Amino acid sequence: MAATINVRTRSRIEMVDITSQVQKEVKDSGISDGICIAYVPHTTAGITINEGADPAVCRDITDKLNSLVPAGAGYRHMEGNADSHIKATLVGSSVMIIVEGGRLLLGTWQKVFFCEFDGPRSRRVYVKVK
Repeated sequence: MAATINVRTRSRIEMVDITSQVQKEVKDSGISDGICIAYVPHTTAGITINEGADPAVCRDITDKLNSLVPAGAGYRHMEGNADSHIKATLVGSSVMIIVEGGRLLLGTWQKVFFCEFDGPRSRRVYVKVK
């Protein structure tokens, strides 16, 4: 059974570091060596792995996504959040991380980020460790 991480976002577009919550699910699984999959079941949100030491990296990523896919740019989707759907497609809905010794095998500066593109909202991330 997949574990659920609940994420509450505060802005329309933001990146939330969920590394510690994902690591907790790995620990709780009792699996020492395997694979961790984190999946976002939302069409206007995503998940990625990137640098977590400098918050400017997340700002640069969201700024660039906003310039590439601006809100209100004449999209056909009538709900007003077409840019959010496109950004979610570009970022992706899942990440896979190797687990060794009960720990996520991330690089020195890497963190797992939930990416909100249509907030603020209450969201979920499903985590499965095998």
